[in-house]
Amino acid sequence: MKKWMLSLVLTFVLAAPAFAQRMNMDHTGDMGKLCIEHAAMLGLTDGQIAKLKPLHNDMLKKQARFQADLKIAEIEHMEIMDVQDFDMDKARASVETMEGLKKSHQMAMLVTMKEIRTLLTHEQFKKMSAMMPMKSVGKPGVKKHTKKRK
Repeated sequence: MKKWMLSLVLTFVLAAPAFAQRMNMDHTGDMGKLCIEHAAMLGLTDGQIAKLKPLHNDMLKKQARFQADLKIAEIEHMEIMDVQDFDMDKARASVETMEGLKKSHQMAMLVTMKEIRTLLTHEQFKKMSAMMPMKSVGKPGVKKHTKKRK
């Protein structure tokens, strides 16, 4: 029972940051998707669209590979942790593997985001930024709007 509980707790501890990171990285995909879907509203040229589509598709492929690789690494980590006297070196290495995957993917997403942004004019970027979901969440100085109770 203790072994099962430890595995469950570790799964949640490891999955929560991964889920948060995935949510963060999905905004890169949102940006490319929004640009393509709202090309007319943004005033994108045919040339810009032609350059955006392969960037967006490549990013989607990278995201799918990352999610699969991370899931495999998480399963392998759980296998290591499945015994009472687990090997600490193997456990540490598996955590480092997962963190390496996350870091590598985040950097790839930043490169793609930079490439997409360089295709846009300043005005197009401002329009696209205004469309991005949850853009201001967590930013310092941005107040949440809540209804006042009577």
